[in-house]
Amino acid sequence: MKMSLRRILALGITLTLLLALAAPAFAQSTIVHVVRPGENLFRIALRYGVTVDALVAANGLSNASRIYAGQRLVIPAGGSAGSPPSSSGVHIVQRGENLFRIALRYGITLQALAAANRIANPNRVYVGQRLVIPGRGATPSPPAQPAPSGRTYTVRRGDMLSAIARRYGVSMWALARANSIRNPSLIYVGQVLRIPDGGSPPSPSPSPAPTSGRWIDVNLSAQRLTAYQGNTPVRSTLVSTGLPRTPTPTGRYRIYVKYVSTLMSGPGYYLPNVPYTMYFYRGYGLHGTYWHSNFGHPMSHGCVNLPTPEARWLYSWASVGTLVNIHY
Repeated sequence: MKMSLRRILALGITLTLLLALAAPAFAQSTIVHVVRPGENLFRIALRYGVTVDALVAANGLSNASRIYAGQRLVIPAGGSAGSPPSSSGVHIVQRGENLFRIALRYGITLQALAAANRIANPNRVYVGQRLVIPGRGATPSPPAQPAPSGRTYTVRRGDMLSAIARRYGVSMWALARANSIRNPSLIYVGQVLRIPDGGSPPSPSPSPAPTSGRWIDVNLSAQRLTAYQGNTPVRSTLVSTGLPRTPTPTGRYRIYVKYVSTLMSGPGYYLPNVPYTMYFYRGYGLHGTYWHSNFGHPMSHGCVNLPTPEARWLYSWASVGTLVNIHY
């Protein structure tokens, strides 16, 4: 009887120790995300600070592009549940976050977030840093230099510096200099721009356009792609080019390979079956886009994102060897 009680007691102690040791590991693996309409695996992985591959493996998914609203996804170890987006206009940077993920969380562009906080290098944020979220009750700091003239313009949603400059008959570079803007892509909603007096030096002239044959023009300032036959535009569409930390290269290139569908992956993204892809320089290409529809704003890792119907048309129209001219 004594031996039996000792065994029961020893077994109880052992089980208690095992449960205590297992509890932390179990707690770390119980983050569950319920898929909402419109979400995809790429955005969910960004939200929790894990890779798409890890998310696929943790949930035994056979196709990373097929998830459905209401599906419960286990977030693998290393992911962070994070806090809900702030409504006060300020976000405090948490461990594992970067500026791109924070901007995505609040539904704003990385450029707007960087500009609102005067961040010159979007890759450098630190744990505990307080970020002003533009459009959420916070007032961005005004530019420090005195106004060269009495005219001002307040940036609205969808504005680009090049379009504002054209509206007032000044060059984009003169407008950028007058407002101490180093990167013309970094303006934000609510920003007050000082309009310089006339007579500013014009922006650098682009290389002469081809006068014959088919060629493609990508205007990074306007976020617009135009297909030309000689000097005649035959089709034009809004696109999304590279973010400031992953810019689209400028210059003249030629399409060197075409794929109806291909896999694209890299740090922080995994995109199977990217449609109508045409590579023009190393890993940079023109292609269709199924993971966002925010065309007219920089969104990519350097490629030129097109609406899929436009990419299909361009894929049929352009052949290997077609010139691609990319400029601001």
